[in-house]
Amino acid sequence: MDRTNLDWMISVDDHVLEPPDVWQGRVAARYRDRAPRLVSDGDGERWVYDGRDVPTSGLSAVVGRDSTEFSPEAMSYRDMRPGCYDPVARAEDMNLDGVIASLCFPSFPRFCGQIFYEAEDKELALECVRAYNDWMIEDWCGAVPGRFIPMAIMPLWDPALAVGEIERTAAKGARAVAFSENPAPLGLPTIHDPSRYWDPVLKAAADNELVVCMHVGSSSQLPRISPDAPVLANMSWGSVRTAGAMLEWLFSGKFQEIPRLKIALSEGSIGWIPYFLQRAEQVLTTQKYWAGRGVRFDPAGGTAGMGSNPAVDLDAIDIWRDYREHIFGCFIDDAAGIGLLDMVGEDNIMIETDYPHSDSTWPGSLKLAGQRLGHLPAETQYKIMRGNAERLFRFTPAEPPATA
Repeated sequence: MDRTNLDWMISVDDHVLEPPDVWQGRVAARYRDRAPRLVSDGDGERWVYDGRDVPTSGLSAVVGRDSTEFSPEAMSYRDMRPGCYDPVARAEDMNLDGVIASLCFPSFPRFCGQIFYEAEDKELALECVRAYNDWMIEDWCGAVPGRFIPMAIMPLWDPALAVGEIERTAAKGARAVAFSENPAPLGLPTIHDPSRYWDPVLKAAADNELVVCMHVGSSSQLPRISPDAPVLANMSWGSVRTAGAMLEWLFSGKFQEIPRLKIALSEGSIGWIPYFLQRAEQVLTTQKYWAGRGVRFDPAGGTAGMGSNPAVDLDAIDIWRDYREHIFGCFIDDAAGIGLLDMVGEDNIMIETDYPHSDSTWPGSLKLAGQRLGHLPAETQYKIMRGNAERLFRFTPAEPPATA
């Protein structure tokens, strides 16, 4: 492997707009009339499932358009660039962008399959989860071998079923599984749940070497600065959710209990990482003694508010070590984070293009990477552009095409 070849990169956060036959072509005949289907009529084009009409957000498929044309208004498939939903066309667009491999999050199911968790008929929902995963591995990734890193979703509503799906998809070649940055807003237990709801799932992911990928927005909420803050202000502030996820995991004790567990914070940027790691280290050093005794803390006074978890061995937590061994930050364009690389860590970050979303850097992703990383040693550039992704996801890309 030539670690000085910077002609190609891997994007660890892109998105697929599922074609109309994903579920209609895979679920059992008895489910077909109730499985997700794409409907076109006088009201436009939309997905229909579980009594809901779900149009495709225009911001999810704007690649190839000028930013002056961007809009969250619904967009039909006929108005999208084919690379949004066709794997062969996507690979061709990747060639134009200098992207040799890509990991794609779902769209209609949402980033970690929330729509199936919300559905009334869980038997059908499980069938839909399995159909999506089979399509992702066999059809999307299989259409152009070596170009797509397979990522599965899971039935969030049942840990035992989730374990089964992790094991099933890992055997089929999955390298990652999507999870929520914060399950609480979805109505699910958090990773701190006393009943240890998620422990079997996380252990299965670790045992099968699947990276747990948490995309910003996978809690189905956009963080709000204030109730009436402008939407662009809230979008600019969105990485605060990712920072919160990192801190929750660092203090959860999960990395001590499941040493092989790896998580990726997708589309969360990286510039904030050094500050929050330093702050977490300071808090751990000064506050762990009373917190370890289980004393409850109320910021307004007294001890009746937020709880600490005495079951976590705070003495076992090493903020910087646990970050380096278990957490991977992902960024589209973050000059501030690259400027703090000595603290962020060159072995813990990966680059993204966000194709075909409105934040995408396509078709200039490789050029932008060169501008942002060009001052770094070639070995470091290679790690960030593809080496870390190859190692973390255990993925060897196809040989680059002769021309791109």
